[in-house]
Amino acid sequence: MRTLNRAGDARAAAEDSLEDYAFRYVPRSFRRWSALSVGGTALGSIAFLADFSIGASIGLEHGTANAMLGILLASVIIFAVGFPVAYYAARYNLDLDLVARGSGFGYYGSIITTVVFAGFTCIFFALEGAIMAQGLAVAVGIPLPLGYVISTVVVIPIVIYGMRALERLQFWTTPLWLALALLPLIWIVGTQPESVVEFVEFTGLSDGEVSFSAIVASAAVCFALTPQLAEQIDYIRVMPPRTARNSRSWWVSFVFSGPGWVVFSGTKQLIGLFLAVYLVTKVDPMIGDRAVEPVAQFLGMYESLVPDWLALALVLLLIVIAQIKINVTNAYSGSLAWSNVYTRVRKRYPGRTVFVLFNLIIALALMLMDVFSLISFVLSLYANVVMAWLVTISADIVINKLILKISPRYPEFRRGMLHDWNPVGLLSVSLASLLSLLTFAGAFGPNLQPFSVLIAIGVALIVTPLMAIATRGRYYLRRSSDGIPTPILDADGNPSGERLRCHVTGYTFERPDMLMSAELGPRGEVQYVSSLALTLDDSDRYVLPPEPPPTRGERDSGR
Repeated sequence: MRTLNRAGDARAAAEDSLEDYAFRYVPRSFRRWSALSVGGTALGSIAFLADFSIGASIGLEHGTANAMLGILLASVIIFAVGFPVAYYAARYNLDLDLVARGSGFGYYGSIITTVVFAGFTCIFFALEGAIMAQGLAVAVGIPLPLGYVISTVVVIPIVIYGMRALERLQFWTTPLWLALALLPLIWIVGTQPESVVEFVEFTGLSDGEVSFSAIVASAAVCFALTPQLAEQIDYIRVMPPRTARNSRSWWVSFVFSGPGWVVFSGTKQLIGLFLAVYLVTKVDPMIGDRAVEPVAQFLGMYESLVPDWLALALVLLLIVIAQIKINVTNAYSGSLAWSNVYTRVRKRYPGRTVFVLFNLIIALALMLMDVFSLISFVLSLYANVVMAWLVTISADIVINKLILKISPRYPEFRRGMLHDWNPVGLLSVSLASLLSLLTFAGAFGPNLQPFSVLIAIGVALIVTPLMAIATRGRYYLRRSSDGIPTPILDADGNPSGERLRCHVTGYTFERPDMLMSAELGPRGEVQYVSSLALTLDDSDRYVLPPEPPPTRGERDSGR
C-alpha cells in the first residue's frame, strides 16, 4: 500500500491533538469535555455578523412584517431539518460527511455534499472577513484589500491547533461580545421607545402589505445560512457519552448548540433589521445601502450614545472579536471538509494545515472579488443547493431509517461496509437542486421564482423515501457485519470505548473505527483494521468481500 508506507502520513492522520479527527469517528479518549463545555464552545461560533446584514437587507426590501415572518419561517424549517442530523452527529460522534455516507450517499457519494459545505465555509469566511476589513477601514483607515489579508491571516495560528484552542477562544470572548452587542441596544430600546414603533411600522420598499411571496423571498436568503449547522456539528461531535447521570445537561447543550443555533441566528437577524431601521429613521436618512453593513449599524448606534472616538473604538473591538470567533470556525470546518475530500480521492494525507491554507486562499480571492456587495444574491442562489442537500440527509434519517426502516439505523461510515455510491441521496439532491435552480432562474415563470427553496425542500423530502423504496435499500450496506464479535454500541446506546489494535498502522482504535481485516495474521489468526487505514489504502487487500444479496424469499420475509 503506497500511502501507509509513508509513516509521516499515518502519524499525522492519527495525531489526536493537532488533527482533531479530520475524517474519522471521534473516540471517547479525545472527548474529555463536559456537555455544557462543548455546548458553550459551539454557541461561541455563532457570533458572526452576517446575520445582522441579512436581516437588514431583507427588511429594507420587504418591510419589517414580511422580514420577521420570513425569518420565523426559515428558523422553524431549519430547526426541524437540523434536529435529526445534529442528533446523529452528537450521539454517534461523527461529522456531517460521515453521517451523510450512511444516510443515502455512500462512501464516495458524500464527497459531493462535502464540497458543497466546503464551498459554504469559503463564502461565509469571505463575507465575515469583508465585514472585519470594513471595520478596519472605518476605524484606522486601512485599505480594504489590506484589511482582507489581515482578516485572513489573523485566524491561522488558532485554527492550526484545533479544538482545544477553539474551546479556549470561544469561552473567553463570548461574554465580552454579548456585552458589546446587546447592552447599547437594550439602552436604546429602553430610552427611545418610539424607535420600536418605527421599527414595527417600517415598510421598506414594499407597499406595506403582508405578502406570502415576500415572506418566502425573505426566508430564501436566511436558508443559505443552514450549513452553519455543519459547523455546529464540528463542535458537538465531541459531546461526551449520554448516560442517565448527564442526560439533562446533554440534551440542553445539544438542543441549544446544535439545531438551536438558528434561534440565536434569527434573533440577530431581527436585531440587524432594527439597527438598519434605526439608522434610516433616526441617524442618517440618506445612508442608503450602507444601512445593511454591520459596521455602519453598530457605529450609528454607538455614536448616538457615546463620543465619536469611543464609539469607533468599541465598534472596532466588537467587529474584530466577532470576526475572529466565527472565522476560526469557518477555517476549521473548511479544513476538515477539504481533508475529507482529498484523502478519499488521493489516498494520502498531507495534514490538515495544508487545507486550512487552501480554504483561506479561496476565501481571500472571494473577498478581493467583492462578494459582500452581492450578499443577498449569492446566499439566495446557494440556499437552493444547501437545502436540497440537508433535507435529503434529514429525510433519510427520519423517514428511511426510523419510519420505513429501509436505511440502517446506525450511521455507517466505514469503507468496506458501504457501497461507493448510493443513488438514494445522489438522485434526490440532484433533482431537488436542478428544479429549484431552474425555478430561481425564472425558467418556470416569475410567479414561482420566490418559491425555489421551498421546491428544493419539497422535492428532496419526497424523492428520498421514494428512491429508498424503489431500490429496496440495496445500496446502503455492502456488508451487514464488520466481523468483530463485540457490539459497536454500549448498554447506553453510545459508541463503545473498547480498543482494538490495527495491524496495518500499529495504533489502537476504538471499536466503532475498526473492522475485521481480509488479511489473516502469520499464524492464520484474525486481524483487525481501522477505518483510517482503509481510507488511506489504495487497494482492497484489507477489505472484506461483499455479502451476497438476499434472495427474493429472504427479502419478502424481512430477513
